Amino acid sequence: MARQFQSPKYVPAEWYAANNLQYSKAEKERAFAERLRDECARIRKETDAITRKVQEGVNHKFSQRLRDIEFWKEELRKKLSDNSDEIQSLLQSKLNLEESFKKLQYPLEVAQMCLLYREKRVSVDNVHDEVEIQLIKETEVIQGIQALIQQMLDQVVEQIRLMKACKYRLEKDLNDKLGAQDIDHSCARFTEASPGVGYAHDAVKIQANSITPEQWETLSNDNISKAEQERTASVTLRGIVVSVLDQTKQDLMQQRAAVNLAFEKRIREISTAKEALEKHFHKVLEETKAMEENVELLKTTLEAKEGPLQLAQTRLKLRASRPNQELVRDPVQYGLIEEVEQIQTSMQQLMNQLAESGCTLKALTRTEDSLREEIEVKTNSLHIDKDECMALRMQLQVS
Repeated sequence: MARQFQSPKYVPAEWYAANNLQYSKAEKERAFAERLRDECARIRKETDAITRKVQEGVNHKFSQRLRDIEFWKEELRKKLSDNSDEIQSLLQSKLNLEESFKKLQYPLEVAQMCLLYREKRVSVDNVHDEVEIQLIKETEVIQGIQALIQQMLDQVVEQIRLMKACKYRLEKDLNDKLGAQDIDHSCARFTEASPGVGYAHDAVKIQANSITPEQWETLSNDNISKAEQERTASVTLRGIVVSVLDQTKQDLMQQRAAVNLAFEKRIREISTAKEALEKHFHKVLEETKAMEENVELLKTTLEAKEGPLQLAQTRLKLRASRPNQELVRDPVQYGLIEEVEQIQTSMQQLMNQLAESGCTLKALTRTEDSLREEIEVKTNSLHIDKDECMALRMQLQVS
């Protein structure tokens, strides 16, 4: 009964075989484990070396990248500084143009006012003379200068817009590089022990909107080249502005001098004509006075002839009543008749002279009035050109 529950027995050979199998298996596992440990040690050293090498390479690339960013950052800063300085210079040119345009308004008003004043000239003095020609030319010159300055202003404003657009691109590029530099500086300083270091599986990729280093350099280089191109155009434009302002100032001064010269000549001509008219006027006045005295003398002389005529006629009338043969045609009779005829002839001559003198006196009076009126015309013209126009233009020289 006891043998029925007894487990099977192995023979000693089986026992030795089983032990040897365990020994062999253990040796294999141990050998494999030893080889695996050696391989792991090798791989650890190899991966550590690779990791260090890769990490050193990345750190070197970070340094190179930071140097590249610093280089382009400085290039952008220099170009941004040049751009900003040029914008200020352009703004000053714009201010100069605006001030020049504003200063032209008063000379234009003066020229137009002079033309308006001279419309008050009357009679023959209201002539299209050299002064008027030069005044009209002056208004045309000023208006032409204003149009040219406005054109230059439009160009300067447009150039300022282009310069500011370049400045915006430079500032944006510089700010982007500053941000990238801060990020790469932080990345370069990171170690395994740095706070915030952790897994970021989603970051292990190339972003779809990323660009190549060549494209990166090209973008910054294009921004700098465009800014330099616009700065060069701006410098050229400022030179043109200076040249235009100088030339237009010379043109304005030259035309102003021509107008003033024409005024001075015309004033001399009017003054000379007025003086000549006044001399003739005084001579006519003297002659009129003399002619009035002559008329009075003729009248007096004519009146003085009436007495002798009446006496002679009375004598003849009385002698005509002589009686009979006493009515003799004696020398007395002939003498009286001759006296009457002579007196009548003299009186007729005197009346003729009186009539002619009266006509001459009237002509002298008309001439006197005409000269007086013409002197007033010249006085009015002289007042307009000298006291109104030239007085107004003298303010231009002061300003």
